[in-house]
Amino acid sequence: MIKSILARVYATVISRKVYAWANKPVITQKKVFHNLIREAKLTSFGKDHHFDKIETYEHFKKNVPVRDYEGLKDYIEKVKEGKSDILWKGKPIYFAKTSGTTSGAKYIPITKESMPYQIAAAKEALLLYIAETGNSDFVSGKMIFLQGSPEIDDDNPVKTGRLSGIVAHYVPSYLQKNRLPSWETNCIDDWETKVDNIVKETAVEDLRLISGIPSWVQMYFEKLITDQGKKVGEIFPNFSLFVYGGVNYEPYRQNMEDLIGKKVDSIELFPASEGFFAYQDKQIKNSDSDKGMLLLLNSGIFYEFIEADDFFSDSHERISLKDVKLGINYVIIISTNAGLWAYNIGDTIEFTSLKPYRIIVTGRIKHFISAFGEHVIGKEVEQSLQKATLGTNIKIKEFTVAPQVNPPSGELPYHEWFIEFENEPKDMGDFIEKIDLEMQVQNSYYLDLLEGKILKQLVVSKVIKNGFDQYMRSIGKLGGQNKIPRLANDRKIVDKLEVVP
Repeated sequence: MIKSILARVYATVISRKVYAWANKPVITQKKVFHNLIREAKLTSFGKDHHFDKIETYEHFKKNVPVRDYEGLKDYIEKVKEGKSDILWKGKPIYFAKTSGTTSGAKYIPITKESMPYQIAAAKEALLLYIAETGNSDFVSGKMIFLQGSPEIDDDNPVKTGRLSGIVAHYVPSYLQKNRLPSWETNCIDDWETKVDNIVKETAVEDLRLISGIPSWVQMYFEKLITDQGKKVGEIFPNFSLFVYGGVNYEPYRQNMEDLIGKKVDSIELFPASEGFFAYQDKQIKNSDSDKGMLLLLNSGIFYEFIEADDFFSDSHERISLKDVKLGINYVIIISTNAGLWAYNIGDTIEFTSLKPYRIIVTGRIKHFISAFGEHVIGKEVEQSLQKATLGTNIKIKEFTVAPQVNPPSGELPYHEWFIEFENEPKDMGDFIEKIDLEMQVQNSYYLDLLEGKILKQLVVSKVIKNGFDQYMRSIGKLGGQNKIPRLANDRKIVDKLEVVP
């Protein structure tokens, strides 16, 4: 009880601090920008890009081109060798190792300046939830964080691990006794064995907060129900808060609530190895401007944006926060106190509010379908599926979408939706029609292609039970922070999925 009361008092203080900078966004970002340039002037990167002459954002754009990981790789290799003052002053305290697609493994630096913001952001999100709702009961019970192994490789000049594992070393001491699973269980590499152990450890506990990527929390819930023979809400009657990130929760929400047996509040986070970018700050949404996540402007990250439709054009325009508009799909570009400069993290976002600045994640700039110029993005397929299942008993465990450019029998090409159902539609034709009509609303280019007889109506292929898990297991990415791309412009993934005959 005392812990709960103190949490509410602390939450009020933190809420005031957060909205103090959120209500001065341009000034806040300007301070971050100048601090980054000043601190990195004497680094190799700073000298190569004339940071000593950069006084304005326009100077910065002229001197520092947009790069992805490959563009910074030469600098990162020097840091990996143990050299100092390369991208940021001194040496990083960690490398967060992530899975790359074209680059193989990526090593993202985390510095002593950037690490505190990775920790503080998740805490702030919980405190803002308490400040708004008054619900602080969860702090008195147990919490579980489904994540990767916390083991760190310290054989190299810079310690290396997965971000979730690195963060696990920074859990405050006052939360350690409330936190599950045990360290030993968290270190298990095999995801299915790990989840089995988590079920054993947690089934008898008073779990009140559960956190993780929805698809893997869903697996945990299913195993828990099989083990205990009752719904999650009966096993954990005080469970009241689900914290998630990595993917949109909406495609999973109905199935998750059925597994829980009741509705629970949820908080969306936008963390990445490159930085913690945003968190949901509003539960009560009185208008569209309350939707989305608060962009973290005071966390050692300077943001730039490029319209996604123009990103692959040589003439694309880079803009800072003050020039963004609502409803535009932007590629997010960051410069950070970990030494990433004009760095393309690969995510696309859209602003839902400019007072304060709130965003939704719309997808990945490399994850889209544009086999015929339609440029379908993740947000569009997710919203179409959500609309098609609204008010129905249809439950979807997982899905992905890919183009069929060379269909058999000479028919028109189409978009193929690979869906693993928990509960199938009674009328598949009607279900397909609803998705297709909503896609036409979401993407006018898609509508034009249908009307022009370039594409035919989408096709749904049913994936066998646990088919997505089998695929992820086959590529060694079952569990942890790994997730299935919502869509792709090729069939490399879907051709490996086993579908119902």
